[in-house]
Amino acid sequence: MKTNVVISLDTRREKNDGTFPIILRLGHNGQTTGIPLGISVNEADWDSKKRSIKRSYKGVTSVTRLNNQIEKTKADAMDVIFKLHEAGVLQTLSITSLKGRITKKEAHDSFFQFANQCVDDLIKTHQIGTARSYKGLVSVLKDYRQGKDLLFREITYDFLSRFEIHHKSKGNGLNGLSVYMRAIRAIFNKAIKFGIAEKDQYPFDEYKIKSSPTEKRALDGDLLKRIISLDLPTDHPCFNTRNYFVASYMMYGMNFADMAYLGKEDIGNGRVRYRRKKTRKVYDIKITPLLESILTYYIEQNPDSEFVFPILKRSTPALREKDIQWARKRYNQKLKDLASLCGIESKLTSYVSRHSFATQAMLRDVPLTAISTMLGHSSLKTTEIYLKALPANVLDDYNEKILT
Repeated sequence: MKTNVVISLDTRREKNDGTFPIILRLGHNGQTTGIPLGISVNEADWDSKKRSIKRSYKGVTSVTRLNNQIEKTKADAMDVIFKLHEAGVLQTLSITSLKGRITKKEAHDSFFQFANQCVDDLIKTHQIGTARSYKGLVSVLKDYRQGKDLLFREITYDFLSRFEIHHKSKGNGLNGLSVYMRAIRAIFNKAIKFGIAEKDQYPFDEYKIKSSPTEKRALDGDLLKRIISLDLPTDHPCFNTRNYFVASYMMYGMNFADMAYLGKEDIGNGRVRYRRKKTRKVYDIKITPLLESILTYYIEQNPDSEFVFPILKRSTPALREKDIQWARKRYNQKLKDLASLCGIESKLTSYVSRHSFATQAMLRDVPLTAISTMLGHSSLKTTEIYLKALPANVLDDYNEKILT
């Protein structure tokens, strides 16, 4: 770490009364600058070896207490530096920016400013979906604050509770609120790692993010079979929709964005090997005959594309994210037509194949840990959310076995 702080008497800047200011001399990446402490002493009252004020100084009642205060200021500065170093951002800062972090003269304690910086960083690393989520949060909070800035220290249990009431008063649901709250929590946690927010200000130890159970998304087995067995001509409006749904289901409920980015190089030796965009987890899936026929069709139909499915049309990450949004919207619209075609009354969305895969795996006594791994969840609790409610017909069968 090429950064250090020492206590010094700045003898280059003599004051009118003949004293010199005590400063923190900050060294960073080969440069130095001074941070004034607001204390000045005569050169005779300064111990250059111990870097402290001598007892001969008469400007205060307790020289020991004053020296302790100076040492604490240095310790606080080093604490900021170590946090930035642990977060991996120290060496990316200019000495001016680092000085601002230490003195807190920069507006870096602004939640909005830090969140916007997070958005810029996410865009640079092609995490467009998360960036969009953070931008949406900032927009909602700015509207709630009527344009007034929001500091990290203002994000308290009371603030979050009042924002929750405001959100509900507009007729919005808990699940939408939980999306905003999770984004606030993620940004706050990152700010703590960067040394921008204080850990003792963290409000989510007290405030618990709430959500309500979503409607049942998984299809029953016989309804799934209707889609899987459906044979449509290539010019049918639901041809691609049916294929995308079946392919997703047969690849562990692959989500739409991962299908869009599925590359031809990910297909080989009878297996699909790809890295999920959201979690970076690597998947290795055996290709079944039906899945092979679907993949082969699209590979042959798009010989010049690096991707399997004809979803991504443009080259930059931001434009590709728009391609995915548009295609997903159209896909969900067509899923309504597919449901009608198959006599399915429940709502079909791009998430249904994933939930259906999880439910069918459970009904076939696949261990929960295996289902969690196949879905790419980092926690069994997330998997349990997918499997929260067994289909009613299954419960009926269990009840019949009990009563007979």
